[in-house]
Amino acid sequence: MNTRSKFQLMARAGYSARGIVFLMIAAIALFSSFAGSKPDTNSALETILQQPFGRIWIGLIGLGLAGFVVWRLAQSLANADGQDDDMKGYAIRAALFGSAITYAGLAMTSMLMALQMSGGGGSGGEEGLAAWVMAQPFGRYLAGIIGIGFVIGGIVTAMKGIKRKFGRYLDLDAKKNSPAVLISIYGLVARGLVFGIIGVFFLYAAFTVDPDQAGGMADALAWVQSLPFGGIIYAVVAVGLAAFGVYNFVEARYRHINAPEAGDLRRHLPIRGTN
Repeated sequence: MNTRSKFQLMARAGYSARGIVFLMIAAIALFSSFAGSKPDTNSALETILQQPFGRIWIGLIGLGLAGFVVWRLAQSLANADGQDDDMKGYAIRAALFGSAITYAGLAMTSMLMALQMSGGGGSGGEEGLAAWVMAQPFGRYLAGIIGIGFVIGGIVTAMKGIKRKFGRYLDLDAKKNSPAVLISIYGLVARGLVFGIIGVFFLYAAFTVDPDQAGGMADALAWVQSLPFGGIIYAVVAVGLAAFGVYNFVEARYRHINAPEAGDLRRHLPIRGTN
């Protein structure tokens, strides 16, 4: 197996690992009254850890997520997806770099849990991020910027599904209403909705100067459940997160994975050769 094939395998394993995590989040959300856990990434990992051979599964997921981080870095730093050299292209790459940082933390948490160096728990990533940001100089404004970023990211993610733009990156005809395409649309819209709600929480935290007002995925779902007909909407969104998990398996199977070359890094990063 050559280097390019190994890179593609690593990226596809990463999508699969992310798919498993989101399927677990959706399952916890749908059966939270029985599971007694919050539907977020930490609870998903803890649930997997409690299964037979849980540490092995968590370790494999951690390795898969590490591969996903490497792929995200290739997309953002080496422009593996061939984004245009304009503001839109740079914004997409910046978002992909932020995704790399997020999943690096999740991969590290998974590996620590596999090695029994962490039992998980604690506040979710978004709440911890809000507390850290608020403690920085001009933290209120930083939290507001992050909130705007989440809202924009939510809109972009949802529109990616509605307009079927994900087909650009798949060896799959997104114009056809195949099960894989319809599930992908559903999953992306649900994920975008949750992203947008998290962004509103960050904006409210910035407005009130209270990091406790920032919320993560579990808080977003709880807010949805509090709406009129919230139980129905909550179930629709939770199933949508499961669909997003399936969408990751679609990407694992059909995604165009372009392994970057050293020249790509020199072209897209300010790296100068030494004389």
